[in-house]
Order: sequence, then C-alpha cells, then structure tokens
Amino acid sequence: MRKAEHLPTFTADIASALGGPDWLRERRLEGFEAFSKQDLPSEAEEVWRYSPIDSLDLESYRPSVVEDGLGPADQSLVDELVGQILERAALCIVRDGSIVSIERGDLPEGVTIEAARAEGSLQPSIGQVVEGGDALVRLNDAFAPDVLSVVVPVGTVVSRPIVVVHLCTAGGDPAPAAFPRTVVRAERGSECSVVEIVAPSGPGRSLVVPVAELLADEGSHLSFVSLQLLGDEAWYLGRIGARIERDAALRAFTVGLGGAYDRCRTDAAVVGQGATSELRSAYLGTGEQIHDVRTLQDHAAPRTDSDLLCKGAVAGSSRSVYSGLIRIRHGAVRSNAMQTNHNLVLDERAHADSVPNLEIEENDVRCSHASTVGPVDEDQLYYLESRGVAPDRAERLIVAGFFADIVAKAPVPAVVPLLQHEVAARLAATLDEVVPTGGEDHHG
Repeated sequence: MRKAEHLPTFTADIASALGGPDWLRERRLEGFEAFSKQDLPSEAEEVWRYSPIDSLDLESYRPSVVEDGLGPADQSLVDELVGQILERAALCIVRDGSIVSIERGDLPEGVTIEAARAEGSLQPSIGQVVEGGDALVRLNDAFAPDVLSVVVPVGTVVSRPIVVVHLCTAGGDPAPAAFPRTVVRAERGSECSVVEIVAPSGPGRSLVVPVAELLADEGSHLSFVSLQLLGDEAWYLGRIGARIERDAALRAFTVGLGGAYDRCRTDAAVVGQGATSELRSAYLGTGEQIHDVRTLQDHAAPRTDSDLLCKGAVAGSSRSVYSGLIRIRHGAVRSNAMQTNHNLVLDERAHADSVPNLEIEENDVRCSHASTVGPVDEDQLYYLESRGVAPDRAERLIVAGFFADIVAKAPVPAVVPLLQHEVAARLAATLDEVVPTGGEDHHG
C-alpha cells in the first residue's frame, strides 16, 4: 500500500500556516497527523474498485494559495452561473476553499452563514457526520483553509436557495489542490435548500477534494444540489455525508459533468424513526472522462425510507461506475429502500459498470434494486423512426429525454434552468447538435 507520509508538497508547516482560530488550527494538525499515518487509497480496495486512483500522484499537487478577491474573469464566470438561478436567498463565493464573500440577501432573521476564519465566528458542527475517514478526507481536514457554516434555526423556513459558488484554481507545476469544506445544519422543524456549484478558475490541471456535511434535525427538510463543472484536466474527489433525524427529510442531487476523473461519494444515514432520504445523481461522460458515483443508504432506525436514482450516459472513450449499498441495520424494522441505476452507452468504445449491493440485518423490511446498462433502446428508436424522425435525430431526442426527466425533478426548482443549460451544452458537444432538455435556454 502507498503511504501518505513524507509528501513534500503536503506538510504540517503548510497546514499550520493556513491560520484561523485556535480550534481550526488544532483540527488541521490532528487531521495531518492522522493523514500521515494512513495508506493512500488503492484500487485493490473494494470502495475504489474500477477507479484510476493508483495513478493519483499527490506530489504533483500543492495546496492552493489563499487569495482575496476575484479577478474580472472569475467575476464574469460567477455572474454567468448565478444569473441562471432565477431566485436566491443568499450568495457565497468561495475560492479554493477560502470564503471570499457572503451576500445575505433576504435571509430570515437568525439564519447564519459564516466563515470559520472570520473574527467572532463559532465552531460549526464540523466532524459530526463525516468523522474520521480515509486519507483523502483527512487531507481535507488538514488543508481546508476555511469552513463554510450554514445554520437554519428552529422552525425557520428559507423559501429560496442559498447559493455557493466554489472557484477552483487550475494550472501550474505543481498543480493546485483545493479543499472546500461545507457544513449545513437544518435545526428542528426548519426548511432550507443549498446549491453548490464547482467551477474552474482557469485551464490546466487541478485537484479538488471537497467535503460537505449535511445535518437534518428532527422534523426538518433539507435540500441540497451539487453541480460539478471543472475543466477536462481536473480530478474531483468529493465526499458528502448526511445525517437525518426523526421525521426529517433530505433530498440531494449531484450532477457531474466536468473533470478527467469525477468521483462523488454520498453517504446518507437515516438515524431517526420516520426519517427519509431521496438521493438523485446524474453524469455525462465524453472524451476519456471517468465518472464514479458511490452511495450508501444507511438505515439505522425503524420505519425509515430511502430512494435512490442514478442516471448517466457515456460517449467516446469515457467510462463510468456506479456502486451503491443499501444497509439495513439490526432494529431498523419496517424500513423501505429502493436503489435504481440506469446507464446509456453511446459509443462502442465507452463502458459503464453498475454494482448495486444489499446488506440486510432485519427481516421485516422492503428493499429493491435495479440497474440497466446498454445502448439506446431499439424499440424507442423504431417508434420515432416509424413516424418519420431521422435515425440520428431520433437517438438525440431519446438521450435528451433520458436526462430531461431527472433534471426537471431537481429538489431545488430555482436551479433547474442552470442544470438544463449545462446538460444541454454537454449533450450538444457530445452529439454534435444542440438538443433540448425539456426547458428553455436561460443562458446569458
């Protein structure tokens, strides 16, 4: 196994120099110590099976330098992305994990959005969901320059989404590595939605290792959308952890479009009776991209529900892997869990793997999983062609419809136009034609 210790570009001195309050400095050093003692991820491990993780050369990256402000190009990109979200309650700009600005907008009184490095800020609920973890999570613990904390107090309803734009620097030798950290807590009986957009600041190689922790307290409703739009030389190794308490609900949607290697792992634990999680994921592979989606639906309490749907397509020489586990723990009686993965393979050189798994320790439960991997359905093609649609156009319509359904049902309606535009742009480039995705083009 490859050891994490003695990397010249990731040292305790660099972690210590990131500054911030004492608790954050201490947490970084604890994270670095844990990281230095661990093995780096390996393709020999089941959780990294089918991935190219053995080719990750951490010595070719360095932690990004924390900078203040945005240049004109970055500001233009932010304006373009945010302009397609028709309404929002607040906007936070983050550059390489460091919070640049927070615009509160019309947030209700009592809702807090804070940077951990800010004077007078309180220690957020960091580490309560994603605790410990592999070497990459520990790397985030050690080198996250800041923590973005969002807390919605008891009984408060935030009707518009809180939007977070993560700009990630690219290019250089060593290439930059960014470690964004986000903690969102919906307290008892509250409602809120958060949209995170990860976008490149310039061309070239980069490594992005974000960690998001989502806490839905008793009776709360939390919606979360993550859209990844990095450049084609980036590695994205994302981790989302969620904890859903009694009678609470989480709706999460991850969309991976960019990156050379795009990996998103979502662990959702329903830990209180009556808790619900709804996980959605979509990806589109082009060129030689690799999209890697891993999920855990963890039932630790009785009468809990989870529903997962992952849809993706691979074209060119790209490939994908979906690996998901439904775990029903002892005592989680009357739980109900579903897991569905559908994959379109659009080119003979493309490849998709689907690996659903069940781990059930109770009898009185309902669990199901289903997966499909294959080309565009011949019956659907025949139906369209029999009505005068040209074969190439028929395939384009079917692929567009494949994505339109899941995008239109995103848990945050305000972000649907942006998702539609970005998916349509990727499909247009992939299929060499502008294709509709079920909505108007709101770009610009």
